[in-house]
Amino acid sequence: MFARGGLSWSCTRLVRREPRCPASLVHRDFRGAFSTESSSKASRGAVWSRRVGYLASAGAFLYVLDRQFNASAAQRNIRTLYTGALIAADYKISFKPGRGDDIMALHERVADRLFNLLVDNGGLYIKIGQALAANTALLPAAFQTRFSKLFDDAPQVPFSEIFPVFLAEFGRPPVGDNGLFEEFDENAVASASIAQVHRAKLKKRSDDEPDQWVAVKVQKPAVSKQVDWDLGAYRIVMWIYEQIFDMPVYFLVDFVSSHLRLELDFINEAENANRTAALIASEPQLSGKVYVPKVFPEYTTKKIMTSEYIEGVKLSDRQSITRLLNGSSPHSSSNGSGIDGAPRINWDGAESPSHSSRPINGGARAIMEILVSLFSVQIFQWGFVHCDPHPGNIIIRRRVPSNKPQLVLIDHGLYVTMPEDLRRDYAMLWKGLLSGDMADIRRIAEEWGIAKGSLDLLASGVLLKPWRSKDQRRDVGISKDIDPYEKSVKMKEKLRQFLSDTEKFPKALVFLGRNMRMVQGNNQALGSPVNRVKIIGHWASRSLAKAPYLSLSQRVVEGWRHITYVIVIFATDVAFWFSKVRRWARGGSGGSYEDELEQEMRRISKEHFGVELGENAFLG
Repeated sequence: MFARGGLSWSCTRLVRREPRCPASLVHRDFRGAFSTESSSKASRGAVWSRRVGYLASAGAFLYVLDRQFNASAAQRNIRTLYTGALIAADYKISFKPGRGDDIMALHERVADRLFNLLVDNGGLYIKIGQALAANTALLPAAFQTRFSKLFDDAPQVPFSEIFPVFLAEFGRPPVGDNGLFEEFDENAVASASIAQVHRAKLKKRSDDEPDQWVAVKVQKPAVSKQVDWDLGAYRIVMWIYEQIFDMPVYFLVDFVSSHLRLELDFINEAENANRTAALIASEPQLSGKVYVPKVFPEYTTKKIMTSEYIEGVKLSDRQSITRLLNGSSPHSSSNGSGIDGAPRINWDGAESPSHSSRPINGGARAIMEILVSLFSVQIFQWGFVHCDPHPGNIIIRRRVPSNKPQLVLIDHGLYVTMPEDLRRDYAMLWKGLLSGDMADIRRIAEEWGIAKGSLDLLASGVLLKPWRSKDQRRDVGISKDIDPYEKSVKMKEKLRQFLSDTEKFPKALVFLGRNMRMVQGNNQALGSPVNRVKIIGHWASRSLAKAPYLSLSQRVVEGWRHITYVIVIFATDVAFWFSKVRRWARGGSGGSYEDELEQEMRRISKEHFGVELGENAFLG
């Protein structure tokens, strides 16, 4: 009991009590809260549904927009970036010591992804892939196998899509009222990654004019929209390639990109064709033996090129080449040019069936002598080089009445021009490698930014035959028993040493190497009928002896050196004919001379560089 101010009160235990709510009210509040929460969830679900719907609609709109007006260029780049990120992550995770089998599987996965990316995207990606393929001999075998199958062919686009190209370029349709041509085959006779070819007949100016059939090359409409995106993607791929393999290759991007752009300019291609035709006519050893189809400038623009239509046998058509060499009447449903299903009297360029029944004079040897000489002259004498001499771009036909072969060179989009100093040094390198002039070899290698310890790699890559200097024969190379990871690391070290200074390295060598590999592949496919190395070496030495800038005294000295050189390289002929005799003694079994060189190259590459060359490493 407490008392204060006259008041008294008692304090027992004070407890704070909350007011009680009726059960019905509690139940009603619970239902309200649950209803509010459900309503909130439904509201959020509706919001997200709308957002997903908006995104899907925007995505579909952008997809249609990109497909209709941008030739799917953005989608192709997204595919490229995704593949690049996937490859980078895979190598980061899987490329580690002690995982030999996993590393082999890793190479297989990456090669498949890159190959599928190039094929799925198509267009200029095929050309980019071919530029990459020029260097697959330096990569694991999985890359060589995949990229050897990267052919420059593609489905043709329908006539309705190329029709607007004629309207845009000429303001006239290809055929019909006010048409360019009297006849125009709407079905393409050939289709590649950036263009397709149609057969057409020119309108006659007078009734007594003979029919003039032409080949009309039309650039596919999507290509011009995709080129900037594709070359940007090429930069990304090459950057990834350099980062993953830790090898200097990105320095080539600008050079390769500029030449790929030139391939899209058919006026440039026409000029290349005309220039090559004039150079061939000026060389007595090639005039009449090599032919470049005539270009019709009035029917040629940047996206359409019209040239003379040629009957003959493509070097890639092995069945028809065999008939040409053996002498037989046409019996196949397709002719050498692959134009249609009807056999032609002049399927091989002959003027009558009686000519086609005879074997062509000189056989495979005559064909390959012309082919190897042609590209040797382009490199060492003219410095103006056709860099895509695959078998599909070379047509063989008969010269009447001599019955000798004539080569027809087509597709003049990709050329490189060699500066005078590069042309001279490349010739001196060939001559030095075959005659053992180490002073010239070392000087040129140093000027090209190639390390002294990489002379054998340079020489073997140039000659496409095994070459070892005395100083480097003591190099034990890379052990066969080491882990695949260690082997890859050692291989990269050797290849990085090879390109010690990329600023000095002549970028044109990339395309020259591609040219030489294709020439070797063509010779190999026909059974190595000629000594390729001797012919190329002869033209290299001859070009130095007959260089126009030489004074009279210099010309005499170089002439004598050329004679001496010809005697020295007689040894290569001994090896060539020894291979022929050995094969004859075996009853025709065993590989040809080029086959033996390739096998030896594969052995040396594996033992000394850790590089496993595939079966098609030298086919370009």
